[in-house]
Amino acid sequence: QKNHGTILPDADKNMTLDAIVGAAFGAAGQRCMALPVAIFVGETQAWIPELVERAEKLKVNAGHVAGTDVGPLIDKASKDRILKLVEEGIKEGATVLLDGRNVQVPEYPNGNFIGPTILDNVTPDNTTYKEELFGPVLCCVRVDSFADAIKLTNDNAWGNGASIFTSSGPNARKFQHEIEAGQVGINVPIPVPVPSFSFTGSKASFRGSSNFYGKAGVHFYTQLQTITSNWSHPENAPAWSTTMPTLGTK
Repeated sequence: QKNHGTILPDADKNMTLDAIVGAAFGAAGQRCMALPVAIFVGETQAWIPELVERAEKLKVNAGHVAGTDVGPLIDKASKDRILKLVEEGIKEGATVLLDGRNVQVPEYPNGNFIGPTILDNVTPDNTTYKEELFGPVLCCVRVDSFADAIKLTNDNAWGNGASIFTSSGPNARKFQHEIEAGQVGINVPIPVPVPSFSFTGSKASFRGSSNFYGKAGVHFYTQLQTITSNWSHPENAPAWSTTMPTLGTK
């Protein structure tokens, strides 16, 4: 679903980098609200090496093993597909900052593992940006301004979720009003709402006539009923009329 995260220079660097690593590589990137695209605005591009350092520390192993940060892909077909897309993206100009394609897990030599992978200088026409990777691969996109980040996100066909990292209330308000994503996070990398609110994907990330769970889900399973009643005292009851009933004086 190509969820995007926009990083502004006024963001808390440590909190932001930790959030991106967790959102991009948690569950091996195999969740619809993972964060596969990080948009670094202006001077935040200097933070990318520190992001790589944090991702390098993640432990790849079977999910049931204590201390594991990144587990295997769901099957070999998924692994092969991701490897193919990453290779295409590199040929098209993406720079590999962290390569997890040949990660080794000695206890499980036949496991479908891919380690955290970070690609830099990814552009909107790159295969890794256009395709849903659904794996532990983060695409870093560099832009000059906040406006560029909003435009890049909105130009994408998908609209499941988008996040912004900032310490500025005005910037956060601008983002939430202008961004064309159904679920918006402000300093929240995976903006999945609690069940009392609907899961609100938009654009190509939405199908059907209503969202599921939350108020929309209740409405889906609800038969509406309208009651019209008249409790006028017999002495004041209006005379019957052939016109539509209205409220007000007789």
